[in-house]
Amino acid sequence: MNIDIIEESADVLPEYARMPISFVVRSIFDVQLVDGGLKGVKLLERPVDVPWTKDYDAFRDEGPARWRDRWDISNWGVISAFVRGSRAGGCAIAYDTPGVHKLEGRKDIAAIWDIRVAPRYRGNGIGGRLVDAAVAWAERRGCRMLNVETQNINVPACRFYAKHGFTLGAINRHAYSEFPDEVELIWCRKIADRAPIPHAGSASTSTPC
Repeated sequence: MNIDIIEESADVLPEYARMPISFVVRSIFDVQLVDGGLKGVKLLERPVDVPWTKDYDAFRDEGPARWRDRWDISNWGVISAFVRGSRAGGCAIAYDTPGVHKLEGRKDIAAIWDIRVAPRYRGNGIGGRLVDAAVAWAERRGCRMLNVETQNINVPACRFYAKHGFTLGAINRHAYSEFPDEVELIWCRKIADRAPIPHAGSASTSTPC
């Protein structure tokens, strides 16, 4: 399959948002603390009794079309995948944005804020190509780390990030007051320590790390 990966402006987000991000929950990772956590943490996969659908875009104030209402996204990146001219996937990268706590107020961290592949194109390697493009985008800005958040109910995403060089950096069992049964998992991928590489088409506000 011929996949074209390009960087676009945030103006395409309404069109980007038409690609669904929903998935079917068939299993979850139970978080087991060994000796109260003193001897480590285990993620134990177990099937759910009744599969159900999770749609991140369905929740209030969520979804690409609403990001501008919540944050200044002028420093964000939008990477898109096309197959024969059809929008097949996309990735949004948050960077240097006040109020986005996953960035920790630092300019050497970027975060994959959203990644999605249109259902008809899933399973063709598009997600991996988008991650590679996101890593390169963050590297050009001098970032040392690329983070991404998911939950213990999204087992396929956890396995996907592990496959593509991310390691589990943090577990927050109490992150979501509205979803007390879900556990926040932060995955991290280290980026080579190097100075920012000039990139065409936009001005970077980052400083060398």
